[in-house]
Amino acid sequence: MSLLHLKANRPPAALADQTPRDPRVEAAEPQWSALGQLTSPTTSRWAIIGETILLPIIAVVLGIWLNPQDPLWTQAHFPWAWFAPVVLALRYGPLAGIGGAGILLIAWLILNPGGQTYFPKLVYLGGLILVMVIGEFSSLWLARTRRAEAVQRYLDQRLEFLTHQHYLLRLSHDRLEQDLISRPMAMRDALSHMRNLVTGDHHESDSVCASALLRLLAQYCQLEVASLHQIKNGTIQFEPLGTLGDTTPLTAKDPLIAHALETGQLCHISQSVAEDDNPSRYLIAAPLTNLNGERFGLLVVERLPFFSLQDETLQTINLLLGYYADSLSVQALADPICSRFPDCPPEFAFELQRLWHIRQISRVVSAVVVLEIRHRPGRPDLAQQIQRQKRALDENWLISGVDRETLTTLMPLSGASGAEGYLARLEYWAKQRSGKSLAELGIFGHVLALDSQPPLALLQQIDDIAHA
Repeated sequence: MSLLHLKANRPPAALADQTPRDPRVEAAEPQWSALGQLTSPTTSRWAIIGETILLPIIAVVLGIWLNPQDPLWTQAHFPWAWFAPVVLALRYGPLAGIGGAGILLIAWLILNPGGQTYFPKLVYLGGLILVMVIGEFSSLWLARTRRAEAVQRYLDQRLEFLTHQHYLLRLSHDRLEQDLISRPMAMRDALSHMRNLVTGDHHESDSVCASALLRLLAQYCQLEVASLHQIKNGTIQFEPLGTLGDTTPLTAKDPLIAHALETGQLCHISQSVAEDDNPSRYLIAAPLTNLNGERFGLLVVERLPFFSLQDETLQTINLLLGYYADSLSVQALADPICSRFPDCPPEFAFELQRLWHIRQISRVVSAVVVLEIRHRPGRPDLAQQIQRQKRALDENWLISGVDRETLTTLMPLSGASGAEGYLARLEYWAKQRSGKSLAELGIFGHVLALDSQPPLALLQQIDDIAHA
């Protein structure tokens, strides 16, 4: 196997690229042509101002050319010049439409000096009403579109995060079947150990986590000599956080490192050779980037077995680095909540903070369902059974007490109706299993909305319910 025949690296989020795509789906995807880009609304303030001025002027010029006796078509059966402010109102809302109508008014005054006595009041009044109605319609749908885009971005991030976890689980299972004797520690155990290190509070946590990550990469990817360097304010720190084997000082101007930092993706030696770059003394350079695009560090590999430099190894490195970077993001966002409520799972706190951010930027509400589960003889595992009823996007937090348990379910992007539907589904499940209602089983539900109160106030309310 030659290094020149290695395929280009694929990012870990593109796991679905391994599955053949349906040509009907590809045909249905939008193709952004030049005409589509021209007709789509712009977000530049100066471009909007330019369109607001130019479109009415073009309409007036066309009127002078086509109908010089009545350029603004005020005496015609249809006022064609008003298409300009109507189009502006459809694209940018009522203010742009009113601006275009104002330019038409100025044009009429210029073309009819001293003609205020026969000003077409009804034509302009009807045009203004039409522009304001269309502008209000446009503003409503623009707001709905922005909200839908925010929800879609959130769902894309969750899908990418779940893809990481799903592929890591499948890879762990395959590796465990192949070489259980030589590698007695499963990948999930290793990742769990690494997560515990990331959530540690001692001052050596960064270097300890970096060393644990390198040991994990050495075990599953056969790395022999590698180092992990931190990136602060866009600058690589020459002192490594962790090393594996006999490493040499970092060469920051190495072409492979420069290419990896420029593209933000894992790069390997075959890409450097194929592009005729200067020789690199590294085999792999991979930045640590989380879901939000924040860059934490850089992994450089100096030596690994020849036959290990293949697509599967590169993809495994990418996935493990992505998981590590995501864990850093989870810790950063979950710290304010976990320090106040130590029993709160980091995943629950992380997801709660993300949903609060979504609520602030797009006003999309999420719901929290709190179930008080009273201890009853003969039914000690009701909380665990209910936990298995959660949806794929939900997160759970179980608080155990002396005489009861409190199960909190965070339901992303679900309002009060979604929470009521969840309770109705649990009610039906309880009837099917025991013939009793939730109240008869000692289960009482509370629905809270992640809307006006921030996460810490919401968690305090949950804590009050759990310890009332």
